[in-house]
Amino acid sequence: MRRLGVLWLLLALAGAVFPLLHFKKWADENGYSLDALFEAWTVNAATEGMVWDLAVAAVALTLATLAHVVARRDWPSLVCLPITWTIGVGAGLPLFLWFLTRKPRQAIKARDEKW
Repeated sequence: MRRLGVLWLLLALAGAVFPLLHFKKWADENGYSLDALFEAWTVNAATEGMVWDLAVAAVALTLATLAHVVARRDWPSLVCLPITWTIGVGAGLPLFLWFLTRKPRQAIKARDEKW
C-alpha cells in the first residue's frame, strides 16, 4: 500500500498544479474576474457539460468523504472537502483515496493497545 499511497499523493499534486496553471494562463489573458471565469465555463454546451460533470463528481466526493469520516472517525480526511471545492476534483479525489488507503492514527492506536 505504501507505493499506492505515494501514487495517490502524486496524482493529488498533479490534479492541483496542472489545472491551476491553465487557470492562471487564462486569467493572465482575460483578467482575474470570477464573473468572466463563470462566463467562460458556460460559453458552449461542451464546457457547460464539463462543469456539470465536475459538480456532480464534487458532490459525490463530498458525500463519500463525510461517510468515511463518520464511519472511521478519520477527522483529518475532512481536508478533502475544501480542496475539492477550491482546487478541484482532480486534487480532492486522489487525496481522498490516499486517506482511504492509509491507516488512521486511531486504528494504529487501537491495534497497539490490543497487544
